Amino acid sequence: MGQVTLILEKEKIEQMKAYYNNYLEKSPQAAIFRARTDNAVITAYYSGKVLFQGENIDAEISNWKSEYATPEHTSTSQNNKTNTGSFIPPTSVLTGNQIGSDESGTGDYFGPVTTAAVYVTNEQIALLKELGIQDSKAINDNVVQKLAKDIAMMDIPYSLMILHNEKYNSLQQRGWSQGKMKAMLHHSTINQLIKKIDNAPYEGIVIDQFCQPSVYINYLKSEKKLLNDKTYFMTKAEHHSIAVAAGSVIARASFLQEMKRLSDDVGYDLLKGASAKVDQLIAHIIKAKGHTALRNIAKLHFKNTEKANKYL
Repeated sequence: MGQVTLILEKEKIEQMKAYYNNYLEKSPQAAIFRARTDNAVITAYYSGKVLFQGENIDAEISNWKSEYATPEHTSTSQNNKTNTGSFIPPTSVLTGNQIGSDESGTGDYFGPVTTAAVYVTNEQIALLKELGIQDSKAINDNVVQKLAKDIAMMDIPYSLMILHNEKYNSLQQRGWSQGKMKAMLHHSTINQLIKKIDNAPYEGIVIDQFCQPSVYINYLKSEKKLLNDKTYFMTKAEHHSIAVAAGSVIARASFLQEMKRLSDDVGYDLLKGASAKVDQLIAHIIKAKGHTALRNIAKLHFKNTEKANKYL
């Protein structure tokens, strides 16, 4: 298990608290907040220290990479170093024929989780970059939808899977973590794409890392699945793999389409994210349509469901 302590400004810690709103749990004494994600436990103290502990702390720290000072202390087991290093893609994967996979919707209370895997040849890399393909979180929704159409017009093979809210809530009630859901979505989407491209060659498969590779593999094993050969993991992979970036665009465009469809169905413009405004909207929907209406449009285990009660 790794452990890193960072020193951050109070304003940044408050931003972190808002960011981890749906993962907050009871805080220890002298702590501003404690959050538990699939990657790590994050504890922020009034002293300005923020402690990251877990199997995949890099995936959380990377969210604040440009904001933090030099770590005060780092401790990572040799076993974790070995496991992580063996799954870092070589340059030949990122510059050659590649499959990339990314997801969207995991931090949004409303809407499904969408996952897309894309097959890109080395001849297509430059063109995709010219089109402006990049991490979907860095571009606005209108551009995302346009870029998704551009990718489709290029006849680039891709596979898309949608975990609708009713199924998401059912799996969560059966004990599945969101991390396991994402792992199985990535695995299924990638396998679907591999069948679609038949015997087309590729240097490797790159997955935007959201948990330690060993944890991902265990998720697969729990459902009697095996990791595909030549699979690699990277945090912020969309910045390095054009196939992952294309996957993030397609997954995001699908999420936006689903949000519009759900908004039309329920009669409210559903909000993205998990803010206090979302809590208020939940209350409006409950008053108008009852709690059961949320099952098909929301991720019920998010704390927003409980927080909405103060507006009822």
